[in-house]
Formats: sequence, structure tokens, C-alpha cells
Amino acid sequence: MKHFIFTMSLLAIVSCKDSKTVDENLKTEAIEQTVEATNDHNDHEMTNAYAEAWSNDIELNNGNKWQANFETNDGVERMKESIKTQSTNSLEDYKTLAKQLSDDKNYVVKNCTMTGASHDNLHIWLLPLMAKIDALSEAKTTKEASQLKHSIEQNVNAYNTYFQ
Repeated sequence: MKHFIFTMSLLAIVSCKDSKTVDENLKTEAIEQTVEATNDHNDHEMTNAYAEAWSNDIELNNGNKWQANFETNDGVERMKESIKTQSTNSLEDYKTLAKQLSDDKNYVVKNCTMTGASHDNLHIWLLPLMAKIDALSEAKTTKEASQLKHSIEQNVNAYNTYFQ
């Protein structure tokens, strides 16, 4: 009987140990899947941040530039000035630029009085720019931030192709 109890106790201990290993393996696998999904999501966001697909969707006004209100034009000029004057030697500098660009963008959004097709086309131009500015504020490396700044600059400079 003592041998039976000893054997059963030993089996119980071994089985608990194996159960913990299985639980730990499942937890590790779940964490790895979550990290992979997060990385895939972040990669997708970054791909979207660099995308220039908006340029395929925006249209001119029967071959002419859309008329924008003064404040919208002024806000875009502020963005250009922020890009031109803000030093970008460090990641912190890029984050400062992102903050300035976000303030400039908020000025445009708050003061826009455009309506109709001109307003719709402004949104085609503005929404990707907003995503890029957000991505710049979250950049993890200066290389990533530099690429985003370049993409933002292209977006901002293209404004005058479509609006006056």
C-alpha cells in the first residue's frame, strides 16, 4: 500500500509539472501570436503612412485648382514653414516637428470653411497627411522619422498642385 501511495503521489507531481509546462507553452504561444499580430498591424499602418494613393483619388476642378479659403492656405504655409525651420537631428526633434505639424493641421481643420467638391478633395489630401503626422509622432527610429518627414513634405508640397 505504501508503494501504491508513493507511486500515485509521484504520478501526481509529474503530471502537475507537465501541466505547468503545457500551460507555459500555451501562454508563450499566445504572447508570440499577439506580438506577431501587433507587428503586422504596425507594419500595415506604416505602409499606409508612406502611401501616396491619395494622389490617384484627388481631382482638379475641371482642370483648374480648387479655391481654398485663406485660413486653409495659411495653415498649409505654416506646415511648410514648420518643415523648413524645425531641426531634425534627433528623434526628439522629429517628435517636436510632429507636434508643430499637428498644431498646424488642427488650425486648418478648425478654420476650414470650404464646402462641396473642393472640401471633399481637401479631405482626400488631408486625411493621409494626418495619418503621416500621427505616425511621425510615434516613430521609433530617426530613419523611420526621416522617411515619414519626406513623405509629409511631399504631401504638403502637393497641396499647391490642387488648391489655390
